[in-house]
Amino acid sequence: MTYLNPFNSSLWRDCDEYYAQLQPVVLQLQDEHHVNVNLLLLAIWLDNHRYPLSFDSWQRLDVEIDSWEQKMLKPYRKLRKLSKANLAPDEYQQMLDVELMLERKAQALILHKLKQLADDGSQSNLETYLSLFELSADTQPQLLAMTHQAA
Repeated sequence: MTYLNPFNSSLWRDCDEYYAQLQPVVLQLQDEHHVNVNLLLLAIWLDNHRYPLSFDSWQRLDVEIDSWEQKMLKPYRKLRKLSKANLAPDEYQQMLDVELMLERKAQALILHKLKQLADDGSQSNLETYLSLFELSADTQPQLLAMTHQAA
């Protein structure tokens, strides 16, 4: 059992690339199943770096990040969506920029928590994380294609 230390913001640059390729499917999982996009992309990244986390670690990460997002990000996202029809395009873009800043804060929190977790899992992170929502990675071929295990 080892602890994560080598991770930095480059992790999120890789996850941004995953997001660009998977945006429709990850947003659908977010909207329909309340899956956290950052944690989903992190699961793919960790699988590609052969660093499995346990179910308990994923559960702790999800609970802690969801708690922060319930207080900060989700109310703001709701406000942005409700405001869209009443804002000029540049004003709406400013709101999107603030939401992106909040997403980056969530990523910093995830990274901080991740550094405290051991690689003690026995199956893929993607499968483990999706199981928190009673979903299977097998039903998400686009996500599986992003991991080395699908190769």
